Amino acid sequence: MTQLTTVLYATAAAIAMAAALPGEGRQTPTAQPRPTTSGAARPAPTLHELKNASYKGIEAARGAFTLANGKWEGKPYEPGGNSGPSVTFVGDVRLTGDLDGNGAEEAVVLLAANAGGTGEMSYLAIVGRLAGRITNIATAPIGDRVQVRDARIDGRRIVLDVVQAGEQDAACCPGDLVTRTWDLAGGRLREGAPVATGRLSLETIAGVEWVLTHWSWDEAAPAAPEVTLKLDGARLAGSAGCNNYFAPVKPGDPPGGIQVGPAGSTRMMCPGAEMAVEQRFFAQLAGVTQMRFLAGQLALSYAKPDKTLGVMLFERRAAQ
Repeated sequence: MTQLTTVLYATAAAIAMAAALPGEGRQTPTAQPRPTTSGAARPAPTLHELKNASYKGIEAARGAFTLANGKWEGKPYEPGGNSGPSVTFVGDVRLTGDLDGNGAEEAVVLLAANAGGTGEMSYLAIVGRLAGRITNIATAPIGDRVQVRDARIDGRRIVLDVVQAGEQDAACCPGDLVTRTWDLAGGRLREGAPVATGRLSLETIAGVEWVLTHWSWDEAAPAAPEVTLKLDGARLAGSAGCNNYFAPVKPGDPPGGIQVGPAGSTRMMCPGAEMAVEQRFFAQLAGVTQMRFLAGQLALSYAKPDKTLGVMLFERRAAQ
């Protein structure tokens, strides 16, 4: 299996690690707070409740199932085997709003289901409080290996900006940028007509300052010194923890592939801990070959010296 193929087929492991990332109550991607309504006695379920709720409507699970700390694993397909279905709560995403107009708020979450192969189905799930119980009101498929760039609630409509496979794309390598919408009506999620917005390119990450949160799936980056990244014309630029830096970047192949050139920087000296962060970031940035999106986060895949692969995670800088 090639290095690139390994990156593209690593989504299941990525989702599993993303579910474990810290951030109780974090509403990512973009979440819009809702005003208090007469349904305040029935607030939307908390993140903890959602990660331990029961769900239905997911094909791989073949019926209702209950998450335990954001994870469910079914029985192996073969007695004594290691391969079986699984469902994971994605990236602590929790959007809230009164989606059906009844005065009470519901929560919108993302779930990822794996049936034991290389594919991975993403789902939208709506959860509310009905008769005093946490209830999965509706579930709808998003698609196989669809990347969510951003999510929000606009009025009563759920809006996802995604990267999904176009007509000429392999399933492993989606490249179409599409905005998709769902409405909750009669206890069901109904999808509207999708709107194509372009193709995945370096410009997709333009206009946003990204802040490093994780060196790899299971290793958080320190909050200080802060490492940032922003597309500046044909180069990446930002703070490496001590010095400001810039590095040429150009698109690669397939969609999402990128090539990063040697980084230049200012020459300021900082304390040892800050310099260590900077040196590590430069080393990993030089090996970046792929950009993807995971529940609103930017994921940059890089080659390690031992020829294995890692992924740095970045979050959008919150609007001031």
